[in-house]
Amino acid sequence: MTKIVHPYAHRLGGSGIRDWKSRWSSTTGSYIQFLKTDTFVREYLAKALKGKYVSDVEIERDDENYKVVLKTSRSGMIIGRGGTGVEDLKTGIVKMLKKKGLELPKNFRIEVEDIRSPESDAGVVAAQVVEGLERRLPFRRVLKTTVEKVMANRDVQGIKVSVAGRLGGAEMARKEYLIKGRLPLQTFRADIDYRHVEANLPYGVIGVKVWIYRGDVFDKK
Repeated sequence: MTKIVHPYAHRLGGSGIRDWKSRWSSTTGSYIQFLKTDTFVREYLAKALKGKYVSDVEIERDDENYKVVLKTSRSGMIIGRGGTGVEDLKTGIVKMLKKKGLELPKNFRIEVEDIRSPESDAGVVAAQVVEGLERRLPFRRVLKTTVEKVMANRDVQGIKVSVAGRLGGAEMARKEYLIKGRLPLQTFRADIDYRHVEANLPYGVIGVKVWIYRGDVFDKK
């Protein structure tokens, strides 16, 4: 039995460091419908907002409201002129869900939150790595520049970036990683941000994983 755990799921609940990304408080409807709706919405947003540095998608739902919170470092690109970008996303999501036979509550809105420190956010850093790989830059240079740039931030105490696949177009897939600083994965109070994304290249898919350690979080009490 493996000892590897997901860094985000490992800190859910009792530790208080992480919260669920989908929060439901509705008294009507079934679990299956809610799960399908959230899954389709996340898949649609992942395709529609590719390359716009969206780090996280949080969903809140009750009987009359459905709110989607987008956390990004490029909020202007998503909002658009006069909020047209957000309206296009809303209409696209509603049309897509109608085709799937699903409905949303009456009040549906999308909020865009700007990330204050992009260098300390694993989602933004992973998007930067994917962008560099898809531009056909050497993967070792991408790893080195990314790690140095992130470690220059005061909030970051450690980082690990891993890439796996046909690196450099090689016939045999392999895994390479670069680590700097501390990374206490088994410490519950350690604030470790983690993301896993994929870079689509002509010769195959390369998986990118990013761990960022931002210090320990203690109970305010």
